[in-house]
Amino acid sequence: MSGRAIRRSTGCRILAVALAVGALIGAVAHASRQAGGQSGSANAAPRSGLRLPDMPLHDPWILAHRASRTYYLYTSNSARMTGISRTGTMVYKSKDLAIWDGPYNVFQVPDGFWASQGGWAPEVHEHKGRFYLFTTVHDSAKVIAAPPQVVEKTYARGTIIAASDSPGGPFVPVKNGPIAPEDLMTLDGTLYVDPSGAPWMVFAHEWIQTRNGTMEAVRLKPDLSSAMPGPPRVLFKASEAPWCDPAKPQDTYVTDGPELFRTRDGHLLMLWSSWENGSYVQTVARSKSGALEGPWEQLPPLVKEDSGHGMLFHTFGGQLMMVLHRPFRNARGKLYDMEDLGDHLRIVRERTDLDGPSR
Repeated sequence: MSGRAIRRSTGCRILAVALAVGALIGAVAHASRQAGGQSGSANAAPRSGLRLPDMPLHDPWILAHRASRTYYLYTSNSARMTGISRTGTMVYKSKDLAIWDGPYNVFQVPDGFWASQGGWAPEVHEHKGRFYLFTTVHDSAKVIAAPPQVVEKTYARGTIIAASDSPGGPFVPVKNGPIAPEDLMTLDGTLYVDPSGAPWMVFAHEWIQTRNGTMEAVRLKPDLSSAMPGPPRVLFKASEAPWCDPAKPQDTYVTDGPELFRTRDGHLLMLWSSWENGSYVQTVARSKSGALEGPWEQLPPLVKEDSGHGMLFHTFGGQLMMVLHRPFRNARGKLYDMEDLGDHLRIVRERTDLDGPSR
């Protein structure tokens, strides 16, 4: 969830996202494109020897590419870092998770595309020999259905998919439009492949449109080119978070940043994020059936301290790790050693030793 500021609240109540900030960011990016050209006036040269504190990272995603023994760390394009003012995705590369090179631009929203703002929460999955980028874009000028009691303006937002033969891109959209239905305001789509081999996209349905945000899923075509016919499947609501008191209902509840993980004992977990007492939280849910349809039960949060939008990956040495961002504003990546306990996860330690001195 990038480019948005959420005003602090009490309990589970999330008093409105200042989406005007997102619109302003889009307007600034548009003005920059007009002034400096669609791809920026000059691309910035990638840097070497970077440490995590040097790298602006909101919604970080790490792909451990075994063929090249390289870790790819994806995040939203930053014009300040790449010299490219266009909405898109950039990536850092590392051999050891401590020293990074980059950023490199791997995706830019093409001319005439369905939406050209945002570029939030990019993640890359290797699937059947190709690499698929999932990222969320929006168009603040395309107003869509509003809830009965409007919280903020609801406009076109959704996750797109782009494909490449390499984790380093360039990525090309598989279609000119979002994967979830266009009349839904959605974000943070992630790939899940079920035990039968069928691909799904799990995503957050914005609380702005629903007031009580949900996690939902659509089945994808085998080539990930679009969703299969039929409405999305609702998995759970944000109000089911363990810190929420059903006896004290709130106005709005947020779902953010899903990622699916199958444990060593076959349990299906979902990392996701929300807000507790005005602070971003990394939490987790578990499917009681072991299948995507659930039912889902909510487990205690993994990390608080204004942290979230985490994902899990295995190092080349086999260590399970989690990366997330902290704090929500001016975010940086944080790494954790994790333990798979079969039916849930445990944090072993935060890897502050990988941070090194900031330059």
